[in-house]
Amino acid sequence: MSTKTASARPAKRLGREERLAYGAIFPATLLLIALLFAPALAVAVVALTDWQLGATTLHFVGLENFKALFADPVFWTALKNTFLYVLIVVPGTVVLGLIVALLIEASPRLRGFYRAVHFLPVMSTMSAMAIVWGTMLHPTIGLVNRVLASIGIAGPNWLRDEQTALLTLAVIGIWQGFGFAMVLFVSGLKSIPQELYDAAAIDGADSIFERLRTVTLPMLGPVMMFVIVLTACRCFEVFDSVSVLTQGGPNYASEVLLHRLYTESFNYLRTGYGAALTVIYLTIIVCLTLGQTRIMERRVHYT
Repeated sequence: MSTKTASARPAKRLGREERLAYGAIFPATLLLIALLFAPALAVAVVALTDWQLGATTLHFVGLENFKALFADPVFWTALKNTFLYVLIVVPGTVVLGLIVALLIEASPRLRGFYRAVHFLPVMSTMSAMAIVWGTMLHPTIGLVNRVLASIGIAGPNWLRDEQTALLTLAVIGIWQGFGFAMVLFVSGLKSIPQELYDAAAIDGADSIFERLRTVTLPMLGPVMMFVIVLTACRCFEVFDSVSVLTQGGPNYASEVLLHRLYTESFNYLRTGYGAALTVIYLTIIVCLTLGQTRIMERRVHYT
């Protein structure tokens, strides 16, 4: 009799704890559904219709928007430009952020000042800074071409040349993002125990590059993975600089997915078509993020 009573009490207590746990996570779950899953589902439904922004009626068209999307050469151009932008900005941001972090940590003088200076682009509004960059890159009165002219080099029209427009936007993207990567790498460097460097020195790793290869980079694995995934996601979100500086031109040479999505949905009012593009955009980001995480998890060493 006493055994049955003792077993009933833990079960009753467990049931009460489970109810409390479900009650605690219910508000967060409700907000997650309302703010994330419900809008995503609504976009997927709109992608199957011919709805135009402002219209009071719509018709179900099935996969016609997706068929039109895959037959549109501008979509493939925007997709190629987006991937090219990511392939330039992500390595540039990670490498430059790591180099600056190593240089700042190697020299104790004015460490705080250098951190603040390099982090300022992250805090600035890209729309405002794009206007500044547009002035600097002006073909005749811009600072960049004037400096090049002073050493006998004729600078191109950076933002209106099909060969340089996307590359210029990528350089601006690296300039804006490497400060955030630098801050994360500085935090990661501070968490590396000095004993590991001492042990590496005893084992013969005397040079800076040997210590970097055997200690610093392996210990920065978790931070490196986070920086790469986060930077890649932010690169796919590039919009401000494209909208302000090039509007996707010239001849779609700098068109990217998010700018194309905005143009189709709000300039041309083809909301169903824009929703189909959104579905493709979200699918690409989710797949790449999961793929990056799975691949890099195999190479990351956690302490």
